[in-house]
Amino acid sequence: MKGKIKTFEFSRSGFDEIKRYHFGVNWPSVYLIQNTKEIYIGEAVNVFNRSRQHYESADRRRLDTIHLITDDEFNKSAALDVESLLIQYMIADGKFVLQNKASGLVDHNYFDKEKYRAKFDLLWDELKEMSLVKNELVDIRNTNLFKFSPYKALTEDQNNVGEEILKHIKSSQSGTYIVNGGPGTGKTILATHLIKRFKEIEGLSNLKVGLVVPMTSLRSSLQKVFRKVPGLKTDMVIGPTDVVGGNYDVLVVDESHRLRQRINITNFKSFDDANSSLGLDKTGNELDWIMKSSRYQIFFYDKNQSVKPSDIKPSAFEDIKARPFYLTSQKRVLGGEEYIQFIDDVLSLKALAQNKFEKYDFRIFDDIEEMISGIKKKDEQYRLCRVVAGYAWEWKTQDGSDSYDIEINGLRLVWNSTNSDWVNSPNALNEVGCIHTIQGYDLNYTGVIIGPELSYDKISKKLVVDKEKYKDINGKRSVNDPKELERYIINIYKTLLTRGIVGTYVYIVDPALREYFKSRML
Repeated sequence: MKGKIKTFEFSRSGFDEIKRYHFGVNWPSVYLIQNTKEIYIGEAVNVFNRSRQHYESADRRRLDTIHLITDDEFNKSAALDVESLLIQYMIADGKFVLQNKASGLVDHNYFDKEKYRAKFDLLWDELKEMSLVKNELVDIRNTNLFKFSPYKALTEDQNNVGEEILKHIKSSQSGTYIVNGGPGTGKTILATHLIKRFKEIEGLSNLKVGLVVPMTSLRSSLQKVFRKVPGLKTDMVIGPTDVVGGNYDVLVVDESHRLRQRINITNFKSFDDANSSLGLDKTGNELDWIMKSSRYQIFFYDKNQSVKPSDIKPSAFEDIKARPFYLTSQKRVLGGEEYIQFIDDVLSLKALAQNKFEKYDFRIFDDIEEMISGIKKKDEQYRLCRVVAGYAWEWKTQDGSDSYDIEINGLRLVWNSTNSDWVNSPNALNEVGCIHTIQGYDLNYTGVIIGPELSYDKISKKLVVDKEKYKDINGKRSVNDPKELERYIINIYKTLLTRGIVGTYVYIVDPALREYFKSRML
């Protein structure tokens, strides 16, 4: 049956009307309380009692209208799910400023969940007709504010890890925590969630907190998200250099595997100056800066996504003796943990645990133009579909010396024209993103070009890295160990191949490597 939305005044007389309403006293319901600028979203079995409780709050009393969302088939689990979805989508929709806090949203399964999710789409259409929301769901899903919102519903393990860390910080004087998680386990989501919680929890709200993001592109995107979230500010999202002299209480570090050491960097002087101001010699690194500039450190880390020699070695994180936590539930890729393991197995030349994915669109293409055409068609359907590649071609267009960067079988392509939030830039669909613009982002479909720097030797049955064909100068300078360079390049492709939520299309330049990939799909 179609859900019902009934509107009342948010006042004592309005509460009396809710009491007389069929669903107002003893039925699971979701409610929206609003004025022209603000909104609060909640759920209750007895909305009459709950609305009177809200009326005692000074924040809530500024609101003047309450809408009850009900359904003859609602149960408690369905109402909780609808409440969670409304909070996630309405903060990203931007019509109202949310009064809700970020705690308590956990993504859980329940009977007939897919049926209620389908009903939610119809509910959103009704809310749009009432001018309570302004954007289509498909448009909201592709925004950074939706993807990185601190209001995202957490998995059970995300919620458990977050609560455990908050509990430790509330009861101790200092501490270091490492949250280990592979691609798609929601490290960035939990990082933004924790920053929001620090500003909401009594006893912690006065702490000076910062979200450290090593990559410029992702940092810029998260700053834009923080600008639109109540209680958060753009200047809470900072780079590693910004922590120096900041004397923070808590530093949450996303993509910690991209913190740098003093190898193959572009500005040695500023790096040395930062070390000097903290009393460190030239062996100091950005991990040391974090440790010296804060009482608490929370590192979100995946050693398999270290992609440059300048990235701090895993051994450095082992030496800081942090309390470890682990995220295991896969939230990004519809192929789930099985697909992530498949990519790892293929690139590690291991026996496969699984090679078929009913809910995931994974394809190997023989024709580069066919793959790119396929990505563009998927972009028409899903949006936010992009082509990315390994760094196997020089960036000639960057200084205007040429009109293209990449040429494969006569097809000419250009690298990304911007490093800042490239995935959302106007011409991104006609460009090729490199690892430094895509790490930390999710796409709906990813077209991955595996360049000629990685090939397959049929005789030895091993992967072969050609250092001369790997064009990231900073990425290979001072790397003398072929095994180390191989690890970086394989990590790059693991990262690129696990960006797509709905599917991944792959074109491989080396014919032998292409055949090897295909053979693992049988």
